[in-house]
Amino acid sequence: MIPRILVDADACPVKDEIYKVAWRREAAVTIVSNSHLRVPQHPLVSRVVVSDGFDAADDWIAAEAGRDAVVVTADILLADRCLKAGATVLAPTGRPFTTASIGSAIATRAIMADLRAGGDQLGGPAPFAKSDRSRFLSALDEALGRILRTA
Repeated sequence: MIPRILVDADACPVKDEIYKVAWRREAAVTIVSNSHLRVPQHPLVSRVVVSDGFDAADDWIAAEAGRDAVVVTADILLADRCLKAGATVLAPTGRPFTTASIGSAIATRAIMADLRAGGDQLGGPAPFAKSDRSRFLSALDEALGRILRTA
């Protein structure tokens, strides 16, 4: 079994890191976006451009997710759908989404949305740091290794 990496790519800051790990681990990478993104010419890398419809990229990724896939996304609701399909899910910061943590992440997301809707001024996520990139590289390599061992 060849592991797959499905990337929610429109705002993904770690695409170059994904390619490096994928080539070393010989994993197939699918970059999924609503617009045409440049991807390396490589037999393991493919690009899927979906319509600009609401959640079109999420729907495509969720339909393809399975036990042989690592999904890279910052979208908590997409992470939940992919976990339910049996995929491993990582945020671009390297933080894994798990069945044990996704419920609280969804609840926090809902609370923050309610606060924003009420007019509260909330800060956004912390800026993406070099340590996030390093953590992501390690987490992706580890996730692919787990898939290969169980194959």
